[in-house]
Parts: sequence; structure tokens; C-alpha cells
Amino acid sequence: MKNMGLSRLVLVDPMDFPSGEAVARASGATDILDAAQVVGTLEEALVGCSLVLGTSARDRRIPWPLLDPRECGVVACEQALGGAEVALVFGREYAGLTNEELQRCQFHVHIPSDPEFSSLNLAAAVQVLAYEVRMAWLAAHNQPTKTAKLETTAMLNAQAATADELESFYAHLELALVEIGFLDPAKPRHLMSRLRRLYGRSGISRLEMNILRGILTETVKAARGEHHRQGKSDV
Repeated sequence: MKNMGLSRLVLVDPMDFPSGEAVARASGATDILDAAQVVGTLEEALVGCSLVLGTSARDRRIPWPLLDPRECGVVACEQALGGAEVALVFGREYAGLTNEELQRCQFHVHIPSDPEFSSLNLAAAVQVLAYEVRMAWLAAHNQPTKTAKLETTAMLNAQAATADELESFYAHLELALVEIGFLDPAKPRHLMSRLRRLYGRSGISRLEMNILRGILTETVKAARGEHHRQGKSDV
């Protein structure tokens, strides 16, 4: 919960709480346990909640509105941002939620795991839904994921190749293609135009340009046999 920015935990009739084992497993998130509310029934836990989403891995006799975890995250986040109290309800580790408990939920959430082995343990199920809520919250606040931040920062920090540098690269590329026999200057067709379009939409940085030019230089040397002659002179 704490990893995903959630903090309000309500425990319904726990078998062992406070629990030394829970504290040991919390690994720095003991504030979530310290602030946990303990109630005797699910009805008490849901007081004041406008949206209740219950998790289930099994098909039930009475069909119920069903959401997958991603839809659950979006709906939960939308309602919470609108001021509603939202509850994600998880069952017991060994048996999940009863039919009666699930009927107190407006929606059932089903994690689409492999039907041959569909049941997740409680911690895994909580993590899946908490993650989807987190992703929905980030999207609602226009906050990129860490990966997106790193990629954006790298792109901004990378100095783009200039138009004249690109023209020099295209000339170098054309020379290399002629040297290796891939391009016939008498019948060029549209090869260079297509390559211009390919590299033009790639947003090449100066660093990437230097790498490509280095590859082309070595390619031309190899095509001319200069590597072989250099090797002989070294011997």
C-alpha cells in the first residue's frame, strides 16, 4: 500500500492484530499498521463509502458488474478525486470473500490470471490493484511514470543534430552504400529519399550521429581493404 501511495487500512475482525509478524514484514511501512482501523464487521468498514469494489477469483451464481484491475483503478481514482469514499475489499487469504460479502460491493474486480491457476495470494492481489490505482492517479494528475521522466530528461539533455550535420551524414551514408555496392549511383531510385525519411523521424542526437559516422567510416575502410593493409603493416 505504501509503495503505491495508499495509507488507509481497515481490518475486519483480524485473527492476530497487533501482530509482530506483520510489523516485521512491513519493512518500514509500520505507520500503515499503526494507523489501521479495526472493526468487527464488513458493514462497519464500509460506512460512508460511496463506491465499493470487491475482489474475486471465482465465478459466482449471480452475475455482477465486473471490472478488470485497470478499469478498477480508473473508476476508483475518478470517484476519489470527486470526493467520494472508495473501498477496495479483499477477502481472507484462504477463502476470499463470501457471496454475501461480495453482494455488498457495487462492482467485482477480477484479475485475469491463468484459469488453470487463477487464485493469487492476498498480498499479490492487493499489489495488483494498488498499482493500477497508482497508475490511474498519475494519469489523472498528468504525472509521467519514472521511466517516462528518465526518457524525457534524456531526450531534452541530448543535443539534436543540426541540419548541416544531417546533410554531412547523408553524404557519408551515400558514399558508404556506394562503396559496399548497396547503392548504384547510376540507378539510385529512391533509396536516399527513403533513408532521409527514416533518419529524419528518428530525432538523432549529436552523440548518436557521431556513433553512426564512426560506423560508416569503418565500413568504408573495410570495403576498401584498408583494415587488411593496416593489419599487414602492423605485423
